[in-house]
Amino acid sequence: MTRLWWVRHGPTHERAFVGWRDVPADLSDAARIARLHAYLPPRALLVSSDLIRASATADAVAKGRQRLPHMPGLREFNLGDWDGRLFTEVAETHPDLSRAYWETPGDTTPPNGESWNAASARVAAAVAQLLADHQGRDIIVVAHVGVILTQVQAALGVSPYQALGHKIDNLSVTRIAHLPNARRAEVINHLP
Repeated sequence: MTRLWWVRHGPTHERAFVGWRDVPADLSDAARIARLHAYLPPRALLVSSDLIRASATADAVAKGRQRLPHMPGLREFNLGDWDGRLFTEVAETHPDLSRAYWETPGDTTPPNGESWNAASARVAAAVAQLLADHQGRDIIVVAHVGVILTQVQAALGVSPYQALGHKIDNLSVTRIAHLPNARRAEVINHLP
């Protein structure tokens, strides 16, 4: 069995959509970082998205853990033209499209962005590579809310819309066990 310990990066304090924009995380809460570090398995491998908010969060909990190279496949959803815009702006400029993106996620795509299904396939490929390369290990994966929700969807066997109903807080842990022929969500959105 391989366990992936999904950690959502630290807060960005952004009010606008953040997809592939490279904005930093606020990692100033040392006590919270220490609790997260203590909760995670000490001998686990550690990997992150290549976006700075994830890679800096991974650096903050590394402390002796073996780091793997950053994986661009673990980036947040590409929100295209919506990245950096407020929800209200997007709802005003693309009312039908933005509503469909959240209410019927799947193939709906923001302008110049990617759909849930496209992002999910990208993340699945990165996960498959991790599982093939590090079978039987604990792996801490520092990534983003959308990325983690694709894995919740896969583990629970639910629709993208149902997966979006799960809350994934900053610096939370979602642990998914990968067995030979199944996945099992062991913990979702645990705050150490």
